[in-house]
Formats: sequence, structure tokens, C-alpha cells
Amino acid sequence: MTDTVPASATEPLREDIRLLGGILGNVIREQAGPEIFDLVESARVESFRIRRSEIDRTELAERFAGVATDDLLPVARAFSHFGLLANLAEDLHRERRRALHVRAGDPPQDSTLAATYAKLDAAGPSLDADTVTDALASALVAPVITAHPTETRRRTVFDVQTAVTELMRRRERTDDPAALEEIDRALYRHILTLWDTALIRLARLRISDEVDNGLRYYDLALFDVVPALNAEVRRELRRRWPDAAVLTEPLVRPGTWIGGDRDGNPNADGEVVTTAANRACETALRHHLTELAALERALSMSERTAIISSALKKLADDSGDDNPAHSDEPYRRAVHGIRARLTATADRLLPGVDLPHTVRIPCEPYATPARLHTDLNIVDASLRAGGAAVIADDRLAHLRSAVEVFGFHLAPLDLRQNSEVHENVVAELLSWAGVTDRYRDLPEDDKVALLIAELRIRRPLTTPDAQLSDESAKELGILRAAADVVRRIGPAAIEHYIISMCTSVSDLLEVEVLLKEVGLLDLDRGYPRSTVQVIPLFETIDDLRGGAATLTAALAVPEFRSLVDGHDGLQEVMLGYSDSNKDGGYLAANWALYRAELDLVEAARAAGIRLRLFHGRGGTVGRGGGPSYDAILAQPPGAVQGSLRLTEQGEIIAAKYREPVLARRNLEALVSATLESSLLDVEGLGKDAPEAYRILDELADLARAAYSRLVHETPGFVEYFTTATPVSEIGALNIGSRPASRKQTKAISDLRAIPWVLSWTQSRVMLPGWYGTGTAVHDWVAGDPDRWATLQDLYRRWPFFRSVLSNMAQVLAKSDLGLAARYSELVDDTDLRERVFGSIVDEHGRTVEAYKQITGYDSLVADNPALERSLHNRFPYLEPLNHLQVELLRRFRAGEDTDRVRRGIQITMNGLATALRNSG
Repeated sequence: MTDTVPASATEPLREDIRLLGGILGNVIREQAGPEIFDLVESARVESFRIRRSEIDRTELAERFAGVATDDLLPVARAFSHFGLLANLAEDLHRERRRALHVRAGDPPQDSTLAATYAKLDAAGPSLDADTVTDALASALVAPVITAHPTETRRRTVFDVQTAVTELMRRRERTDDPAALEEIDRALYRHILTLWDTALIRLARLRISDEVDNGLRYYDLALFDVVPALNAEVRRELRRRWPDAAVLTEPLVRPGTWIGGDRDGNPNADGEVVTTAANRACETALRHHLTELAALERALSMSERTAIISSALKKLADDSGDDNPAHSDEPYRRAVHGIRARLTATADRLLPGVDLPHTVRIPCEPYATPARLHTDLNIVDASLRAGGAAVIADDRLAHLRSAVEVFGFHLAPLDLRQNSEVHENVVAELLSWAGVTDRYRDLPEDDKVALLIAELRIRRPLTTPDAQLSDESAKELGILRAAADVVRRIGPAAIEHYIISMCTSVSDLLEVEVLLKEVGLLDLDRGYPRSTVQVIPLFETIDDLRGGAATLTAALAVPEFRSLVDGHDGLQEVMLGYSDSNKDGGYLAANWALYRAELDLVEAARAAGIRLRLFHGRGGTVGRGGGPSYDAILAQPPGAVQGSLRLTEQGEIIAAKYREPVLARRNLEALVSATLESSLLDVEGLGKDAPEAYRILDELADLARAAYSRLVHETPGFVEYFTTATPVSEIGALNIGSRPASRKQTKAISDLRAIPWVLSWTQSRVMLPGWYGTGTAVHDWVAGDPDRWATLQDLYRRWPFFRSVLSNMAQVLAKSDLGLAARYSELVDDTDLRERVFGSIVDEHGRTVEAYKQITGYDSLVADNPALERSLHNRFPYLEPLNHLQVELLRRFRAGEDTDRVRRGIQITMNGLATALRNSG
């Protein structure tokens, strides 16, 4: 398949790139001088000549080798900005093409709700009210924003990008020459601001900075998009199945890890948890108060002319609004009173915080968001009874939906910590209480028995003045802060506690004991109950394989089962995409995840509970990235069941949620895929599933062996990796609050998955997204050419296999072994360089060949015209950044350890991460 879009259809994209690039060029010439501009322009021209194979890339590398560091920095900044502006133009082009399809009356595109509704309608009587009710009983789509350190853009840069996007939209709608001239001046002004803004932070981000960065997406897009999307989906489903009990709760409910995720982050403490929860609460209350103030201005209806319900009249009379101008305006008085009660609520929840649009009249605060929602419903019902439904359906409907979703808490804050830490803390608490001094040494069954005994009694293990280690005191401080948040803001503020590296039942019960210690777990008729659900995170391949057994064993413990029953019989399990990939490679990790989901679904069915899976996906394919719609449809049968949570990480958050159009499109894709996976048969294997699974078992084992031979068994591989990539320098890039490694070692197992992936991405190898697959396929097919046909058939029929290969092809298309060879030259040991890089080159060739043989495509981007256009338009701007990075790394490692060289390396990292769009 090839791109059938005519060249004329993509000309607006090229025009946008030329316009923005031209403005940036003018800014560079005027701000940096003609010499720098000439260096940038010559590098740009040579990069396009390299793409056309007119010159060898060593010519560009040699050009930079003789340039002073001070002159290389503005060149790196220039190409970083070129990449960012090209991304912006691509986003606008996709938006433009979607609009053209709609105007042309084309069938709705996959990943849109319009297409999903059509598929549901086509299913006919097989989807009855009972089926839909059961499938969507616990419906939830929750993108969970995390603070993983791959969001490299500073807020000012981000704001400029948003402004330029809106100006470009206005420009496309404008024909007036004077208006165009004004828009172009504004574009110049913003791009000049971009040029004069330092790309690199001088100080590392604090967690509080990350909290604020995550919250900005609510004002930018989520407050607009989420309530409207929830209302639409609820309306459409109820229209189709009026007798089904669907979506009694909002479907889309975002979450966050920022401030609660402390796995390997020494900067997280109780104060951070409190700050994160308070800032979220403040953001929600500010939104609601602002909307109420606007609603009060809008609802000017007089009781002399409008029909007013008795409930509305009482709400108005009880409001405390004694403004004579409002005497015959009951809606305004009612809303004024609601504002006053919400003000009192804010004063109770956030004493001393100054919010806009407050009304301070003596009144009772709202005990819960549901009480606020009840009052808004009174206003809504009165408007509808008076024939003003069109008014009720506007701002009021949006606010009612927003209160449903965001409440007073905004988004649930997930807590996360490593199981090893929990064991240390529980062991110390048990020792302090005189229960046992040898908890760590106990066999698993004895640990479980001891922990169950603790869960059967209310008494705590310690006292507030207990003298504990710093680690235990800190962990208990965090949990006590969480308990305070739950008591003050409500249980919706903190609903989940995730256990990293969970491998046993005792790992789960240890956290339950810690929750009991701070009052987040109590006994109900002898059995424990908690509003916080403990969630196992299975990360390595071996842990994924044992995940179902761990869940089954935990559910056999009455005390744990009681906790699950307290959550309406639903248990969430998190799957780790990053560490499983680092552990076993791309294909083995993806298959281990699929197999784990199959096993978990069966374990949940056998135990009679509902399962919700939480996907810990990163931005890049090596960490579970790729199109979310395809990824959800590629889940095994029963794995979605109307609900899922998934992490949104790093620069992907901005790419998806920085403004309403993008947010709507991406949330719609999540909802569409969730509904289709829950209500339709999307696996497509039928009775052939066992054979397909057997084949993938064999392929995954072969792929893992090939990956391990390179990464875990090759002598000197760690030295090659740390020398031929910028992993050592990533720690100095101030893009996150946590260190690059969990422990201060050089072992691959201790390195965080994000710098592991980011390093290979920067050096253009992209190894985590493909290595081992080529060898696996060729070894499996060897001696039996008919097996190619088997794999080709699986590719056509099976969404999982198709998604795995499609995502892999995207990564391979973004890799560039010619540039990777430049990085390999940083390794002085010739034998090591030739062994490792030679293996990479050989496996790359085998993997590309296997992909083409299975799919029948002659190109890695044949099934992805958008990526093909992106590579064509954007990648020449990356070429200089890679050469600059290698040159600066060479200088730095040769002893030129100056702030300028360090800053230059960081700028190239920033530019490549932004332009590649999925850095880690």
C-alpha cells in the first residue's frame, strides 16, 4: 500500500513549514548575525542534500568539527526550534485533513466516536441492554498524567507554541491582506520570544514544579473537553440502549501520579503529597467558582416572566443574597448562594488560599461534591420545566458534568512505592511493636499469616513518637499526609496505591498493614475495608508470567478478598511496559504482557471478580508507546471490560493535551477503542487462538534469547552503551525531579527505563523498539518457508500482531544506522565497537527484512502515509542535531568540561527529543 494522497493535498503543510522556517530564519539573521545564519542555512541545505544522497554526511560532521563551541550553540538552538515548528505544522495539517474528510462526507475515520457508533449500530441485536450493562458496569477511561523526565520543553516555550498554533489557524481563515500582515507580525513576535528564551533550565525541576506543569493541562484543555465528551457518550449510549444501566458515573476521569509517585525518587515526602493534593483541589475549586460567576451573570431571568420551580425559589430565598438588584432574579440569587457555599467549602479545605469569584456570606460549606451537584440539578430542573432547556444545556450542563468528574479533588492522586521499601518499613514496625525481629527472614507463608493477623486487629504497631529510621519515618509521614488528604478533601482524592516490583501476596498485604497504621484501613464486622485500593504492578517478564498466580493467591486470602469486595468486586492490576522491555526486549515484552493479560482475565473470571488493567505505557514504542487506539484494540479478549487506565508520560502529554482540539481527538480515540474492545469481538482469531498463542510463545522465546545475547551476555556491552550514547549526560539535563538510576550502579537492571530508551533514541539506534525480532522470525521460519505464510496470515487477522509490527516499523523508520555509526565512533575500543555495533547493524537488517516479508510492504512507512510525510519534511532538521551532539560529546569527554559544552549537549538532547516526539 502506498500513500494515495495527492501532492496538492500536502502543499499546505509544506507552505506552513516554509512560512514558519522563513520567520525563524529572519529572527536568527537579525538576532545571531549573518555568520550564524549562514552556518545554519548551509547545514540545512547540506542535510537535504544528504537525504537526496548527493553528499556524504561526513562533510556535515567535518563542517561542525572546526567551529567554536560558542558558535555551535545557536546552531543547535536553531535546529531545535525548526523541529518544534515542523511538529506544529504537522499537527495543523492533520487537523486540516480531518476537517476536509468531514466536509466531504467521507465515512468516519477509525478512532473517532462517529466510527465507533456506526460499528455498534452495525452489531445489531447481538448488543442488547443486558450485554451492554454488564460490559460497562465499571466503565472508566482514565489517562493518568505522570512526571517522567522526558518533557523537555519549558513552560514559556510551550506557551509560545500554543500561541503560534492559534495564529496559524487564524491565518488559514483569513483573506484580508492587512489582517494577514498583522498575524505575520504576531508570529514574528512569538518566534522571536522563542529564540530569546533559554531552552535549558539552570536548575533541576522540583516535584512542585512538575505538579504545576501537570495541572496546566486542565485549564488549557481538559476542563473544556472532558465534561463535554462524557455528556456526549452518555447521551449516545442511552439513546441506543435506554433500558441499559450505563455510565452512572462519568466515563472519562483523568488521574495523576505527580506528587504521589516516589519509587526511586528521594525528593518525594509527605509535604509533596499535601502540596499536590491541595494544588489540585485549588485548581478544581477555581474552575467551579469561575464558572458559577459566569453562570450568575448569564441567568438574568425574572420571576415576573419565567416559570420558577418551588425548589429553585427555596434555593434563592436561602441564598443570603440581599442585593436589591437581584430581588426578582431568583436564578441569580440561587447561584450566588451556591457560590457562597462553595466559597465556604474552599475556606474549609484550603484555609488561607485566595481564590477568585468568592462570595463570603455566613453559610454551611458543602460536605461533598454531590451536595453541590444536587443544587446545580435544582437550577437545571427549574430551567427545563420553564421551557429553557436550551439555556440549561449550555454553561450549566458543562458545570454539572465538570463537578461530576472533577469534584473538589480534580483528579485522584496515585501513590506508588517499591515493594522492597514496604518490606523494610513493615519489618521495622513489627520489630518496634515486639511482634518479631526477623520478619524479612520468614518464609512467605509465615509472612502472610503474620500480616493477616495484623489486619484482624485495630491496634497500631507504633506511636507517633516512635524512634524510627529515616526511611520508615518518611514513608509513614507520606501515608499520614495521604490520610489527612482523604479526611479533608474526600476519598476520591487518593484512590490507588501501586506496588512496584510486586511479586508475592506479602507484598500486597504489607501495604494494607501500612494503610491500617495511618487510618486508611479499618475493620468492618471483623474484616478490613479501605477506600484506597492496593494495586500490584508486574514489571519484569518473569513477574508478568507469575502475575495471575499472585493475584489468585491473594484473592484466596479472606482479608484481601474482603478489600476487593469493598471496591464492588473490582481489582485493578498494573502492567509495566518499560522494565519488561529492558529485561527481555521488544517482542518478548509485548508477548509477555499479552499472555499476562490472558492469564489475569482467567484468574479474575475464576475468582468471580471484575478486573481493571492499568497500562504503564511510555511515550516511545520501547516503553509501550504507539497509537493508543490500536494498542487498546490489540488487547486480548476480556482485558478491557469497559474500563482501563493508562499512563500519559513526558512530551506525549503536551502532544496530546496542550489544547482542546488535540485533547478531544486523543480522548475520543481512547473512548472509541474502549467501547469497541468491550462490546465487539476485535481479536479475530476465533478457534485458531491457541495455535497463534503457541507461535508467539516460540517467537518470544527466540527474541528474548537474541536480545539477551547482546544486552545481558556480551562482555563490555555496558561500556559500549555508556560511551556510544549520551546516557551519562542525561542526568545533567534538568527535565525531571528524579535521578536516572534507582541505585548508584552502572548495571542495566538498575538503570531507569526512561534514560535507557532516551539514550538509544538520541543516538538513533532505537534498539528497545525492535532488537531481537528479526532473529526470532528468521530462526522460527528457518527450514520451513511455509511458515512465512503463517505469519502473513496472523498479520492480516490479528490486531495484536499487526500492532506490534506496525509500531516496530515506525521505530525502524526513525532509526538511522548511518548516524548511529557516528555515535559508535565515540567508543575507543575498536574490537568492542565492531562486535556490538556489528550485531546491531546485522539485527537491524534482519528485522527490516522480516517486517517486509511478513507484511508484503516494500517500505517501513507504506502503511503510514502521515509518518512518511513527517520523515520527509522533518528529519532533515534532525541530521545537524545528531552531528552537533556527537561533536559536543567528543569535546566534553576529551576534557572540555565547560558550561557551554554541557549546555550545547543538553540543547541537542532537547531538540532531538522534541523533534522525534517520543523521546523516552
